[in-house]
Amino acid sequence: MSVNPAIVSAANEKSSLKIPGHIGIIMDGNGRWAKARGLGRAEGHRAGVEAVRRTVELCISYGVECLTLFAFSSENWRRPPDEVNFLFGLLRRFVASDLARLMRQNVQVRIIGDRASLDPGLRAVIEDVEAKTAGNTGLNLIIAFNYGAKSEIVAAVKAIAAKAAAGEIDPAAIDQNTLATHLSTVGLPDPDLIVRTSGEMRLSNFLLWQSAYAELVFVEENWPDFDESVFVRALRAFTERDRRFGGIGT
Repeated sequence: MSVNPAIVSAANEKSSLKIPGHIGIIMDGNGRWAKARGLGRAEGHRAGVEAVRRTVELCISYGVECLTLFAFSSENWRRPPDEVNFLFGLLRRFVASDLARLMRQNVQVRIIGDRASLDPGLRAVIEDVEAKTAGNTGLNLIIAFNYGAKSEIVAAVKAIAAKAAAGEIDPAAIDQNTLATHLSTVGLPDPDLIVRTSGEMRLSNFLLWQSAYAELVFVEENWPDFDESVFVRALRAFTERDRRFGGIGT
């Protein structure tokens, strides 16, 4: 029986890659993708949801344990109200329409970010998907929605200060682990790789504490064009990095 050389080549490349345990992605460029095609921004966001579905499947296929997607930042409230409302509705529809798929894929979902300013209906949807997928043991899918890293760190510091004032924590014993256990990502490994699409080269208030030693990869493609070829290119860049964590390289 003959073997397809393309399949063999793909398998060999896959086996040569170092797979990050945790990938964070700043999904950027939906609006630019739409504008380049003469479409409204809403169409770009819809295409972005398809890219989310592809990326979840890719992470499962390649053995990634955690995927964190930056869906809506606390600064995105500055956008036009119609677009903000559309993005909120898009999250609601994605969760509702994809819950069965996520269950079949054994994906556990966690939504991080400020929920206080979300309407009760959306909060209920978030709590429902988290509860229903809590027992899943496959990919950890973390969606950063209405999230800002600086606000996350401030909230953690306030919680620690309150415990110290109540005598629950010895201020002298506060260390990095203390703060880490008060962040919204408690229980998750720090990201090994952060990818940003659309050619922008900044973190934009995404996982600032957790990304202290993450490898950063910036790609030119807009988020709706993120596919396996771009994903593999990012993994290849990660594979070629010498991760020293402040030590001496090999």
